[in-house]
Amino acid sequence: MTRNPKLLSVNCTSCGAGLDVLGGGRVVVQICPYCGTELDAQDNYRVLRQFKDMKRPQTPFSIGMTGTLFGVEFTIIGLIENSERWGGRLYTWVDHQLFSPTHGYAWLTLDAGHLTFTRRYRGPGWMSEQWVETAETPPTVNTEHGRFRYYETTTSSITYVEGEFTWRPKVGEKTTTISAMSDTAMLGFSTTGSERETYRSVYVPKEQAEAAFGTALDLRSYRVHPLQPFIAGPNYHFLRNAALVFTVICLLMAMFFHTRTGQVVLRDFLIDRKQLPVEITMPLEADNQLTRISLSGDVRNSWAYLDLELLDPEGEPVFEAGRTIEYYTGRDSDGSWSEGSQFASVTFRPEHTGDYTLVVDVPDQGLWNHVTADRVPNRPFYKLKVNVRSGLPSGLWAFALAGVFGLLFLFQFARKHLHQRARWSGTDWVDED
Repeated sequence: MTRNPKLLSVNCTSCGAGLDVLGGGRVVVQICPYCGTELDAQDNYRVLRQFKDMKRPQTPFSIGMTGTLFGVEFTIIGLIENSERWGGRLYTWVDHQLFSPTHGYAWLTLDAGHLTFTRRYRGPGWMSEQWVETAETPPTVNTEHGRFRYYETTTSSITYVEGEFTWRPKVGEKTTTISAMSDTAMLGFSTTGSERETYRSVYVPKEQAEAAFGTALDLRSYRVHPLQPFIAGPNYHFLRNAALVFTVICLLMAMFFHTRTGQVVLRDFLIDRKQLPVEITMPLEADNQLTRISLSGDVRNSWAYLDLELLDPEGEPVFEAGRTIEYYTGRDSDGSWSEGSQFASVTFRPEHTGDYTLVVDVPDQGLWNHVTADRVPNRPFYKLKVNVRSGLPSGLWAFALAGVFGLLFLFQFARKHLHQRARWSGTDWVDED
């Protein structure tokens, strides 16, 4: 027996409450939200059983609401609350049964503040528990909608039912669902008793649902849903690609500036240790460019501390600085080794044009272990060499800009990467070592 398709409402044969008839000819039962009685929709709504002490779940949707999703107008005809206890926590979600006279039945699921749209899937492929349990890598299923990789296995039970359904739901009835996910959708391979079905789910943004049902939804999500798409924003690709291009340009500019040698002011000026302290005169231009004073010494298995003072053309101190040159070599069981450097430098920007005076002294020096075969005691070095170059461009700002653009690129790139990680963070697949 089938239900009269012209029937629009009935009275509950248990409590007498008025019930709307919304779900089409394939509805087999209707569950009264007032008394919890299951009525046979194909046999004059006779009482089949009664579900007592059911607590209605919180949902912004109610039976009878209509909305247009993916170009099809659906009516909410029933709702089911499912729950799963896993890891010591209880997870619940609400499935809203949808009906369209032209497109049949579907589900709108509310889960942790997120919405998904689900329909039965008639394509090929099935993922079984045995396959998941024996597989060494996450099982995959290929369909016309893409490649789906194993995500999780859930065993849920019904805790609340209300409205019209195309099968006979039972409170406490358990369903095992194996989920596999692609970039845009999820397949659920569900087994209830001896029956099994495959469902395909996609994400429904809050704004789309509000527009569909013409109501404001107070949905608060606390995590990224596995099907939630990455929202790039209108300028995402431009910012990411532009940041990468400008990072490369700034790095090339910085390298170009860094390799420019400038003009020689003083070349290989030799200082004998016996002459110390010594004053060196050098003409410099205030051209807003850098000047570098480079010093080197013939230290070997020894060290020397250089005391440097620079005076401007008026005899005013420009800076006082200290530099250490040290160099050590030897052999051990791993072979020859060396460490330290025989070179040091100071870079500054002249503010006046004229003759500058560099005062060099070595107030402290020493030998490694106080014994060096080719060194006279208390003679850690014999000569120092001074080179001065001016007109050196600085690549510091170019390096800094490269860092800024590089961080912008990494931020844009990381947004999508972190979103993908968040989508897959709930998978229960564990790779064995």
